[in-house]
Amino acid sequence: MTTSYSSLLTSCIDGEWLPQGNRALRPVINPSTGAILGELPEVMPDDLDRALDAADRGFRTWRSTHVDDRAAILHKTADILRTRVDLIATVIATEQGKPIAQARGEALAGIRFFDIHAEEARRAYGRVLVRPSGQRATVSYEPVGPSVGFAPWNFPFFNVARKIAPALAAGCSIISKPAEETPASAILIQQALFEAGLPVDASQLVFGDPDLISRHLIASPAIRKISFTGSGPVGKHLMKLAADGMKRTTMELGGHAPVLLFDDADIEKALGLLVPGKFRNSGQVCVSPTRFYVQQGIYDRFAKAFAERTAQSIIMGNPLDNKTVMGPLANSRRPDAVGDLIDDALRHGARALHGGKRVDGKGYFHQPTVLADVPETARIMNEEPFGPVALLRPFAKVDEAIEQANRLPFGLAAYVFTQNLGTAMRASDAIEAGMVGVNTVGLSTGDAPFGGVKESGHGLEDGPEGLKAFMVSKSIHMM
Repeated sequence: MTTSYSSLLTSCIDGEWLPQGNRALRPVINPSTGAILGELPEVMPDDLDRALDAADRGFRTWRSTHVDDRAAILHKTADILRTRVDLIATVIATEQGKPIAQARGEALAGIRFFDIHAEEARRAYGRVLVRPSGQRATVSYEPVGPSVGFAPWNFPFFNVARKIAPALAAGCSIISKPAEETPASAILIQQALFEAGLPVDASQLVFGDPDLISRHLIASPAIRKISFTGSGPVGKHLMKLAADGMKRTTMELGGHAPVLLFDDADIEKALGLLVPGKFRNSGQVCVSPTRFYVQQGIYDRFAKAFAERTAQSIIMGNPLDNKTVMGPLANSRRPDAVGDLIDDALRHGARALHGGKRVDGKGYFHQPTVLADVPETARIMNEEPFGPVALLRPFAKVDEAIEQANRLPFGLAAYVFTQNLGTAMRASDAIEAGMVGVNTVGLSTGDAPFGGVKESGHGLEDGPEGLKAFMVSKSIHMM
C-alpha cells in the first residue's frame, strides 16, 4: 500500500478533512492480526450541524446541475477509481478481512455503480398523459432532497458506492455514514468524487457514535431520505426515528437465504457455485446461501461432497495472500457469536461434517463449517449466522421444501438448483424472496433491482429502481 492507511482516517464536511482537534478517537482494527491500524476521530454535534447545512445548501445547487454534467462527474469518478483498484482492494482486505481477489472484485463492482447511475440519470423519463386538446397532464421525477446513507462493514466500498452513486445521479446531496470498523474504503470514494469535480457541499462523510449520528441527522428537517443496509433491529430503530418526520426510507435488512437442491440438480455444477458462494467473505454476505434443503435422493451424496470440497478448497489465511480463499471474520464479536450458534446446533443434534471450531491465535478466524441434519429448533436455523456455516437438511417433496424456505420472516434471497424447467418455475414463483437465483448464485449485478420482502426490508437498490428510490413523482395538470 503506497498510501499510509492511518492518513486516510477522518471525516469530510463541506470539503474539509476534519483535523483531530479535541474529537474522541476510535481505534480501527486489522481483523487478521488484531493490531490497531489507526485511530478515527469521531464527529461531534457541531460537525453534524455543519454537514446538514452543507447538504441543504448543496442540494439546491446540485439538483439544478444539468443531468449531462452530473453524469460526466460520475463517469469521471469511476475512471479515477479504476486507476486505484489495487489500492482500494488492499484497503478493503486490510480493514475488512476479505481475500484480496474478492476485495478487487468488490472494488470493480462498486466502481460500476457510478457508470450505471450516470446513464440511468439520463433515462429518468416522465410521461405525458392522454388528455383532450387544450389540456396537458404530465408526470415528472424530481430528486427527493438531502439524503443520508448508512452502510455496513461487510462490503465497505461496494455498499457506500451503492448509496452515493444513485443519490448524486438523481440530483440529491448525500451525507454518508459508513461503518467505523472500515472507514478508509469510503474515504477513497470521497476523494475521487472531489477530484472528478463534484461540488464539496454535495457529499459529506461522517464517522463517530452511530446512535448520536443517526438521531441527529434523521431529526433534522433538512433530511428527506434515509437509505440503510444492516441488521433488522437497527433498521427498525431508524424507521421509528424517520417516522416522526415522515422521511422516506429504503431498508435492506439481511436474510437467511434458503437453497433448494432437487434430485435432478447438476451436483457438480452446484458444488462449484455453492461452496465458494457460501464461504465468500467468510459468509458475511446478506445473500449468502445458508439453509441448504436437499432432496432425499441426493442428500447423503451432496452432504459428503460439500464437506469434502470445503476441506479441499477453502484455504484460510492472510487476506493479502493470493492463495487465501477465506479470511477472518470482521471483528472480535463475530467468532464467538458464530461459535455459540454452532454449539447450540450440535446440542440439538446436528452433525459437524467439517470445521465447527473457533481458531485460536491472532485475528478473528473461524473454521469454515458444514453441519448436517440441523433441526429447525436450533437457533442457527432461525437466526442469520452471518458467518462461514452451511446448514444441511433433507426434504422429500417440492411443497415441503417451499414451506421450509418460507418458514422464516426473512425474504431477501433464495436459490434453486434443478434441471427441470417446471420445478424451477414453480419454486421460484412460490418462494417469498425479493431475489431468486436458479442454478446461479449471482444476484447483485448493479443493473437489476436488489432488495427483499417481509422482515428483510423494503425498497430497492440498483438499476433504475435504485435511482427512483432517490426521486419523487410529481403530477402537473394544466387546463
